[in-house]
Amino acid sequence: MTRLRAAVVGATGMAGQQFVQALSNHPDFEVVIMVTSRTLKNYNEALLESDGSSRWIQNTPVPADMLEVPVISSKEFRPETVDVIFTAIESDLAKELEPWFAQTTPTFSTASAFRYFDDTPLLITGVNDDHAELIRKQQRERGWKGFVLPVPNCTVTGLAITLKPLYDRFGIQNVLMVSMQSLSGAGRSPGVRSLDILDNIIPYIPNEEGKVRKELLKILGEYSSEGIAPAEIHINCICTRANVLDGHTESVFVGLKKQAGLSEIKEAINGYNPFQNGNLHSAPDRMIHLFDDPFRPQPRLDRELGGGMTTSMGRLEEESVLGGVKYVLVSHNTKMGAGKGAVLLAESMLARGLLHG
Repeated sequence: MTRLRAAVVGATGMAGQQFVQALSNHPDFEVVIMVTSRTLKNYNEALLESDGSSRWIQNTPVPADMLEVPVISSKEFRPETVDVIFTAIESDLAKELEPWFAQTTPTFSTASAFRYFDDTPLLITGVNDDHAELIRKQQRERGWKGFVLPVPNCTVTGLAITLKPLYDRFGIQNVLMVSMQSLSGAGRSPGVRSLDILDNIIPYIPNEEGKVRKELLKILGEYSSEGIAPAEIHINCICTRANVLDGHTESVFVGLKKQAGLSEIKEAINGYNPFQNGNLHSAPDRMIHLFDDPFRPQPRLDRELGGGMTTSMGRLEEESVLGGVKYVLVSHNTKMGAGKGAVLLAESMLARGLLHG
């Protein structure tokens, strides 16, 4: 099969670098162009700072197949020359550029600009794939040949994945969650300076809790041709920033509609494996890994499970206050929760026949 021609927009930033890693030697997509604020010879040159240091901050070297990919400015970019676009840009810029891209080309985004529109599904592959058909409405109403598909906020991703089997089997009434989020979730934007986070936990992340509440209800909502009816779950959360490099840890308390014992709950979680018979390149063998060890999961030990695409759960216990279950999860915020999750989403759209070369 001929690979689809792909562009990465915002390729030198943290989320852009995650796209570059996830798309290296990809069987479905070939990165033929990268888009940054200025035109340069290639990606290798685009990563160089004026003092000779590299902007590359990942813990593996820049993939060899990406070094010579040409880099152009957004002013010179022609979206119609590629089959698929991956964008890793700030939301304000995304509001401006992504509708332009989508006029001709399917666009997968890590930005929040399109998450809350009624004609835009908020997809996590393996959780709410049936919502994908909503992009037909987006295309019809906006007159686009392409579309914009954003991935959800990285904090809600692991939460939605772990709640999905419980919601399907038992129904959910209430959710309380406390997050301890990694530094990479803040990117290199102002707000969490190195000396603030050392020996510390920052108790507030602006706008994060509202995003989690709103996005969870949309992800677990019911799809119809008219749109998505939000799930009827009462949810509240406190989101904090912890001195951890990658991987969001969350403590979750769930009130179930239908009461169940721990063995039945474990069975529902272990039986939930949407990738079992799949052939998606970036998908893990298991969506959720459930630990019996009470000292797991831990971000340093477990964030890379399944190539950073498996959500870990542990400390699973009955919860008597809400009437349900409580647990701790770890989810890789910059892989499943961002660039690699968006690449997985593109793979699933290709498998569904919604992407064409």
